[in-house]
Amino acid sequence: MSGHSKWATTKRKKALIDSKRGKMFTKLIREISVAAKDGGGNMEGNARLRTVVDKAKAINMPADNIKRAIQKGTGELEGAMYEEIVYEGYGPGGCAVLVESLTDNKNRTVAEIRNIFSKNNGNMGEQGAVGWMFKKKGYLTVPKQGVNEDELLGLVLDAGAEDMNSDGDTHDITTSMEDFEKVKKALASKNIQPSSAEITMVPSSTVKLEGKQAEQMLRLMEALEDNDDVQNVYANFDIPESVMEAMESAA
Repeated sequence: MSGHSKWATTKRKKALIDSKRGKMFTKLIREISVAAKDGGGNMEGNARLRTVVDKAKAINMPADNIKRAIQKGTGELEGAMYEEIVYEGYGPGGCAVLVESLTDNKNRTVAEIRNIFSKNNGNMGEQGAVGWMFKKKGYLTVPKQGVNEDELLGLVLDAGAEDMNSDGDTHDITTSMEDFEKVKKALASKNIQPSSAEITMVPSSTVKLEGKQAEQMLRLMEALEDNDDVQNVYANFDIPESVMEAMESAA
């Protein structure tokens, strides 16, 4: 889990100051529309929609943008039709990589993703090549400041959490898909606000990378996530904190 948690933390810090906020809005709008199309526009009955709307609000997306995205998904407004496609591949050091995309032109997207892999010391794999290494989980991070670790652990475990890791300056909580909302509600009942709450893909094992391979892996992740059609990228790397911090400082 360490690879994901470090990367996710770095991404969140960058997102607050990143000049690509417009691109983030675009990706979240697509995801909101697809979530509304698949499960309806009522957030109370659509957990996926509720989660992505929370992500949009966390980066201060205007309420009107969210409303229009939902209406496009439900058909109340016209909008492009997007297809969900997952690509699989390998990064430097043999790391497994999953790429979730939403696209209105899969031929364009697959060509672009393959090109990104090849330019960044990776390669595309066949469907099913690495997907078996990942499981869909709920993932929440709670800042340590002002939170008692023992009390938090008891709270989230009672609500159904599978694990809590307290490295760095956050408590990182992992849940099953079924218990994700229960844990969110348990935190809310104690006025504990997660800095993030998302559905993610957790690898069953990790590959430790250092030096040049670590830098190449981070460049591959950046390049994939910079693609307009890519929603999420997951990988099973474990990179030393010092390398992650160096990347953050250079951003």
